[in-house]
Amino acid sequence: MQRCLYRGECREGGVPESFFRSRLPLLNERMELLAVTRLSIFKDGKDLFLYYECGGELHEPEELLADTGELLKVWPGGEQPRGWVPMMDIFHYQQPVSEQHWKRSQNGSTPYGRVAVLKPEQVSSYVYYHYQYQEERPGDGDKYGIIGLHENLLFFYSELPATVEPVPYSGKLSTNLRPEHWGEVMEPHFIKWGDALPDQEIWKKLTMVLNAAVPAGKKEE
Repeated sequence: MQRCLYRGECREGGVPESFFRSRLPLLNERMELLAVTRLSIFKDGKDLFLYYECGGELHEPEELLADTGELLKVWPGGEQPRGWVPMMDIFHYQQPVSEQHWKRSQNGSTPYGRVAVLKPEQVSSYVYYHYQYQEERPGDGDKYGIIGLHENLLFFYSELPATVEPVPYSGKLSTNLRPEHWGEVMEPHFIKWGDALPDQEIWKKLTMVLNAAVPAGKKEE
């Protein structure tokens, strides 16, 4: 099982909702063919965020989502033009160890996306604290919660209702150094949103564009 997080940016005038909806039948075919069982797209203004899970080998977004060149701007770099750039997994509450372990126990869980911006000089500190948290206290939050990083932008994917259960493995650290006043320690790392609701000054809630939980007509086994 491989978890994939990507970031994209819409061209001026692009409407991602109708664009991806019109390609949903083809997307479902590609998901079934490539053993991709979960795919969600979120947006904040022109910014798009993509999450999906590959049951076998890793597949690039272009293998799943066709003709995105007319919707997405091209990111520089890479051997081929690309509309999606990968975000690095810098934190997860659990990592999949088997297909059975990763099976959803709650029917009808809903993907939930948030976005935050780090002060550039605080990126390394944020990664340090989160690796420490991840490996000292695995399973301390939503089983499917994961944070991706691109430049100084964070994308937090999780699911509601949250699934909190023991992990079938031990963390890599035997220390107990995670700060107890976590929120107070984390707050100075962020550039706050000036246009967000009062409870979203740091983590702004994203709007869901598309949710393809499993290929159409199939049940998650």
